[in-house]
Amino acid sequence: MAHALFVCPAGLIPPENLALLQYELIAVANGAEALNNLEFADAVIVDARAELDAARTSCQVLTAASGDKPVLLLIGPESLPALSPEWGVDDFILEGARPAEWEARLRLLIAPHEHETLSSGAIEIDESAYTAAVGGEQLDLTYTEFELLKFLVAHPGLVLSREELLKNVWGYDYYGGTRTVDVHVRRLRAKLGTEHDQCISTVRNVGYRFDPRA
Repeated sequence: MAHALFVCPAGLIPPENLALLQYELIAVANGAEALNNLEFADAVIVDARAELDAARTSCQVLTAASGDKPVLLLIGPESLPALSPEWGVDDFILEGARPAEWEARLRLLIAPHEHETLSSGAIEIDESAYTAAVGGEQLDLTYTEFELLKFLVAHPGLVLSREELLKNVWGYDYYGGTRTVDVHVRRLRAKLGTEHDQCISTVRNVGYRFDPRA
């Protein structure tokens, strides 16, 4: 379940419609308190129904500190003239919005910020950012090395032939021989280091197998 941080001034309560959503709501009183809980949230909702100046300050502080956490502003229609790009919000929603609109806006805000990760053993791959790490240390990989490692990690324990690796990593249009697979595996092992290079084992006369326990 996704988590939404709701910045709501003292005396106000979150709209009832929020309780109907598939989100776990974390309510805080101000931007400073929100910063302490930011790591647990997938999105931040700032309530500007009562205190516009405080809400604007919270939005600016959170936008600067949140990095990839989207900020959604809840605002009354009478306050729209005060809204400007200086607020730094990703989107706004009007007071009284139905649950379906809340759901849609949050879904669209959160989706672009979600990273697809693939992990097995000590290896973790962020498919969206095209980065890979082993034991928490970032690996300096070429595009093909990254794609090869990703394919191996996605199929732990399976014996993958050189031809199969060529087809899935290099593509159908690649006209080189299977020797290039051996070269890239050798380079990949070198970058994984002696502590982790055995996770890619050679299956004689066939191909390679990824074993995260090795």
